[in-house]
Amino acid sequence: MGYILFDHHRHHFLPFTHTRAIADIRCGIITMRERWEKHLDCKTGSLTAPHIMQVAQQVADEGECTFINANVFATERLVAAITKLKSEETLVANDVVIAYRGIFNGSLSEFENTAKKSHQIEYGEEVMMLNRVWDIFYMNDKAIKADFNLLTNNRKSAPIPAGVTVTGTQFFMEESATILPGTIINATTGPVYIGTDAEIMEGCLIRGPFAMCDHSVLKMGAKIYGATTIGTGCKVGGENGNVVYFANSNKGHDGYLGNAIVGEWCNLGADTNASNLKNNYDEVKIWDEHSNKSLKTGLAFVGLMMGDHSKCGINTMFNTGTVVGVSCNIYGGDFPEKFIPSFSWGGSAEMVTYQFEKAIDTANRMMARRNKEISDAERSMLRHVFEITAHQRAMFGH
Repeated sequence: MGYILFDHHRHHFLPFTHTRAIADIRCGIITMRERWEKHLDCKTGSLTAPHIMQVAQQVADEGECTFINANVFATERLVAAITKLKSEETLVANDVVIAYRGIFNGSLSEFENTAKKSHQIEYGEEVMMLNRVWDIFYMNDKAIKADFNLLTNNRKSAPIPAGVTVTGTQFFMEESATILPGTIINATTGPVYIGTDAEIMEGCLIRGPFAMCDHSVLKMGAKIYGATTIGTGCKVGGENGNVVYFANSNKGHDGYLGNAIVGEWCNLGADTNASNLKNNYDEVKIWDEHSNKSLKTGLAFVGLMMGDHSKCGINTMFNTGTVVGVSCNIYGGDFPEKFIPSFSWGGSAEMVTYQFEKAIDTANRMMARRNKEISDAERSMLRHVFEITAHQRAMFGH
């Protein structure tokens, strides 16, 4: 029997769900999918938006499957409850579908209504789940701590290299990782995990919770406050506090990011800075592109949220709670708007449409630096995003 991870309220996680299933969002050390697969000990498939299905991971799903809410953080107790489900039974928590076992061949929009028509079993324990886009950084502290225990249980860390200072016991370094002299790591404030082939250059200052995923690099003299995750293949420098980098993105130079999310294949120019606190200390609002209006976050600290394949030039400044869409190219000496629609080119003085073929060329040039290229399926997905966000670019004057 196969396991399928389905999106719940995927529009709550734009711009990141323009280009991925919720299952492939990173929060903690690993993605939501990787966590479920670790607990289930098997590969999972996806039930997501049609334009994402062509790039999302799939598995053979002949016959009956168990469908699991991708927004939910996997735990041993949840897995035990889910694996006990019988055919046409649904596990729910506070009227939210957690899992459903049965045969379903319809669309995502039809799924939860179908699941709720089956026999419901109430899950009586607390469920940790992503509800809004800012939860990705807000819940990163708890997620890193849980993932650290999951990934390091009954394992021994590589020895701490000479010239590196580590305080606290919640430190784990994979054998092939590198930490150069002069680095100071405080693991008393939360666990610190250093992944396979990750590299910490000289003189970095790190406070946990902190995670470096496989093949990531922390540049010389970086200052890291928890809870921060540097995703697979990312290169990060400067000052970072409570930032989640998904994968293969660069912030290689000085500049500040806090309470922020950076998607895949992004590049932030030298001395890029993003505010995460308003001067009047008021609650931060962000632009919700699904409803086309500002949305209260309930938080005082919200920084930059940048979608996949977006770039910004040197000395770029972002206001508190700025949302940048997919494949944007931003530059200029003043603050751009707090919402920048996908495929936008320019800055505060003027924004125009980033022509699709030029955006694809730029993406391929960056990806070639890591021996990758955009697939036909990814190109089709990005074309879909370009078309469905045209009305937003028109609304904002380009």
